[in-house]
Order: sequence, then structure tokens, then C-alpha cells
Amino acid sequence: MKFSLVADTLGYMEGTTKRLELTQHLVDLFKITSSEIISKVAYLLQGKLRPEHEGVEIGVAEKIAIRALSKSTGVPVLKIEHEYKKVGDFGQATANILEQKTQTTFLKEDITVERVYDTLFKIASLKGNRSQDMKMKYISSLLNDASPTEGRFIAKIITANLRLGVADYTILDALSIAFTGSKENRPLLEHAYNVCSDLGRVAEAVAKNGASALKSFQVSVFSPVRPMLAERVKSAQEAHEKIETEFAAEYKLDGERVQLHMQKDKIILYSRSLENITNYYPDIVEKIGKSIKANEVILEAEIVAINEDTGEFLPFQELMHRRRKYNIAKAVQDYPITVNFFDVLFVDSKSCLDISYKERRHVLENIVNDDSFVKIMPMMLVKTDDEVEDFLENAINSGCEGLMLKQLDSPYRAGARASNWLKLKREYRNELGDSLDLVVVGAFYGRGRRTGRYGALLLSTYDEEADRYPSVCKVGTGFTDESLDQFYQILSDKIRIKKDPRIDSGLEADVWFEPEVVIEVVASEITLSPIHKVALDKIRKGSGLALRFPKFTGKIRFEKTPENATSVNEVITMYNSQKKVVQDEKQF
Repeated sequence: MKFSLVADTLGYMEGTTKRLELTQHLVDLFKITSSEIISKVAYLLQGKLRPEHEGVEIGVAEKIAIRALSKSTGVPVLKIEHEYKKVGDFGQATANILEQKTQTTFLKEDITVERVYDTLFKIASLKGNRSQDMKMKYISSLLNDASPTEGRFIAKIITANLRLGVADYTILDALSIAFTGSKENRPLLEHAYNVCSDLGRVAEAVAKNGASALKSFQVSVFSPVRPMLAERVKSAQEAHEKIETEFAAEYKLDGERVQLHMQKDKIILYSRSLENITNYYPDIVEKIGKSIKANEVILEAEIVAINEDTGEFLPFQELMHRRRKYNIAKAVQDYPITVNFFDVLFVDSKSCLDISYKERRHVLENIVNDDSFVKIMPMMLVKTDDEVEDFLENAINSGCEGLMLKQLDSPYRAGARASNWLKLKREYRNELGDSLDLVVVGAFYGRGRRTGRYGALLLSTYDEEADRYPSVCKVGTGFTDESLDQFYQILSDKIRIKKDPRIDSGLEADVWFEPEVVIEVVASEITLSPIHKVALDKIRKGSGLALRFPKFTGKIRFEKTPENATSVNEVITMYNSQKKVVQDEKQF
């Protein structure tokens, strides 16, 4: 298949932010793509080569790409760098340079999807001393034969800058329409994707055999399941309004949620965002097998840093010291942990997703042995508000964030955020006091003591339906000098010359970023706003919602993707809940 067909589609998609138009462009592309290569097309549309959990990264720095373009075209590096600075987009700079190309290629090969994908896979596999030179050689060979449009998107993909404003669910919609004739079958594709986390595999199956092929997708070890998420509540009373019967209350720890996959002696740990994080926890790999009575298992747990002398739980930020490439052994020694299991998704060839929470808990207790390193999350069955309050107090006194409240007869809904699971944290009970996980989309330069750094950040929620990032506040408090330096470094490689089309804000930031970094924020309340765009027109015509007196808590949520950030619907729910509290207080 000619890569130009993919490149043309990507060009059309860059010209719109309307979801229906984006979907239709994808449908048109999928209909002319053979089932043999559709998985490769699906990955390339995501700017990837394989699903996230396999950890295959192209890993090409812009400097290498610029040198490769220079070698291919004969244009000096300085001139390419000047063009890049002028247009602010390396893909467009590549297209402009290719249009000016003076070198002639006599033996020109076709640029096909297969050739682009296979070449990029070779690049991703390169390691060692000569790897940079070989990467440059492979890139140059592609650009030698590429048209300006093809070169533009090859450059975007290899430098991880393919930003189309397309969420996974938009691709699932397009696949459903293209190969089953209707968007109505999207839930079948979504289920398959939720249990395997591999969009390419889902695309290949539905392209070859239609909707019927999706029913064969089952949970399997080393294919991470997209995690189930919880709604938030502010009180035991609100929890009982959502779950009217008796439910389970579990401790909610301030750690890193992991999915542990084990098959005999092989163990892999996946983060909440499905990144393979096994290397950070060699002590788990070494010790965990002794505590699990199963040959094949997928378990969910919360890893928490502890004070070994007192057994006290330590804050999440302490655990993040494990996230390092080097000196892992020292980090293991300096930051000891416990592994606290709370769910089972698969055991000895059987999926547990469709059985009730109560049954899953029974299975969990039968296959996990508690010791000083491995724990089963404390849980009790609660019927009354007083029982919830008492257990919450116990959790807080033990160093927890709060409670998870779970409906006893509910299955595990992979990839869903549902009221079958509720989270109740101590701070939720304040006026708003609630913590939100928000995406950093922009920044404002600092003054005075903050000169030379960012003085405030522009934050957004995630709108799942529109795949957009509407702004919700500008935050400038809660930062230490150390955290400001950290943000300046973290955000330096995420700067955009122009605002991402998915960002919706009435404020004009000094600097725009790729919507990738998620941080935790608290605020006093949620108010109507003419500037911020969260829930625009949904509460009042011409107004959105905004946080009043937002404050950074000190937590950068490295384990969360921007799609896992607080959603627009969650903010609306919090606003309505806050209004209800005020009305109740007035009546009282």
C-alpha cells in the first residue's frame, strides 16, 4: 500500500478538529487498507509501532533527524535548523526542504506503508555505539524517495510529533463503521481493546472477519487489561445514594496502582497507563512468587513506600524515587515498599472479569498469602453511614488517603469509570477541597523571584466525548523553588510553537505544551466562568466552569496519561454536588 494514501489522510485530518470529519477520513482510509497491513496503519496513526505495554520506541532525536534530512537533500544543517525555527514544526520544515531538494535520486524506490513501518521498526531495534549513525542512514534512505507530503509525516512520526487530536475511541468508531457497517458495533471493538490493550490487533481482527471475530478476545497473561476506574463521592450518604445495598469498603492507599502478570517464574508489572514498569521493582519480581498460589494470574495491587522501622505508609512522591534508569538497587534499599493486592482479573486460564466483586475477593484471599512484604487490602462490609465513617477514620489513622467503596455484585468493567466503584477521600468532605488530576497545557512566565521560570500553569480537564482539553484554571500557588525548576525541565521538550488544536481556552498562554503532563490540584470551590471552557453552555449559556483558589498539591502524576485526567463530567458532578451542599445548608 502506498504511504502517500496514509500521508494524504493525515493531511486532511490536520485540517479539521471536528470529530465526525476526523472519523470519516479514517473510515475512508480503512476501507482501502488490506487486512494484512491494517494493524501497521493503526499503529502509525497513533505515532507508534506496537502497543504501549511492549515498550517499543522509535527514539530519534531531532538532531539526528535534521542530519539525516541534510544527508538526503544536500541542504546544510544550519539552513534546515533555520527553516525549522521559522515554521515551528519539524514535519512542515522537512516538507519545505524536500520541495527545495537539489540532489537527484536515480534509483528511486516506492514509499509504501510496509517499507516505512519496517524501517522504523529497525530504527527502534538499534542499540550500541553505531546506532545513531545507522538511524541516520535509515531515515535518509526513506527521505531520499519521499515526496514533501510523505516526508512531512515520516518526520513527524520519527520525532514523536504526530499530533492529530485523535483518541483511541475515534479510531474504534472508524473501524466499526468501515468493517461492520455501523457505529453501533463499537462496544464490541471497545471490549476487545479493553481486554488486550492492542489497537492494531483489534483492527486486524475486525478487518479480516468482521464483528464476529471480536467475541473471541479474552483476557490473557502479559496482555494488560485496561483498568477499571472509580467515580468520586464526598460522603457516606452520597455513596449510599449510588449503591443502595450493602457494599465493601477498602483502604485507599497513596501509592502506585499496578497490574501484576505472572506465569510460573515470569513476572511483569504494568502501570495504570499500561507502561511496563517491572525494572523499577526487582524486589517484587524476586519475592512475589512465594506469596501467590497460582501458575497463571493477573492481579491488581497498590505499591506503597513504607518506613521499615515503623511500618508507616509514606507519601506517593517517596515512591517516585524508584522511577530511575540507574542505581535501582540503591533505590530498592532506600525506598522499601509493600505490595497491597485488591483484585484478581485472571487465574489459571480463567477470566474473573465477569464474576462479582464478592467472588473475586474470595478468589483473591485464597491465592494470596499475607506476609511483611505482601498484603491483601484491608476490607470490611458496610451497611450504614456510621460504619463507613468509622472505617474511613481507621484508614486515615493508618496513613491512607481514604476508602474505595465497591458494589458486591458488580463485575470488573475494564476501561470504564462507573458508580460500581466509588472513592471517598477525607478532603472530599471539605467545601470542595477535592483533588483533581489536571493536564498542563500552557504556562505564564514568572516575575520577581520566579523570573526565568514559569510563574503559573494553565490546566485543563479531559473531554472524552470530544477528545479535547478545555481549560479549567490557572494555578500559581503551591509551588516550591524546587518544583518550579522541575517543571521547567519536564516541560522543556513539550513546548509547541502553536497551541494544540485540542486545547480550548479563553486565556492566551505565554507558552503552549503538548497535553501530556498531569498534576494534582486542590481548590476551594467550582464557579461559573466566562473564560474557562469546561462544560461550556452546560450549566449556563456562555459560561464554563473554573476552579476557585486552585493550589498545586506537590504531586506530579507520572503514572497517569492525559486521558486519565479528571473528566468534564466529573467536574460537572462535583459542581452539582457542591451546589446541593450549599442548598442543604441554607435549608438547615
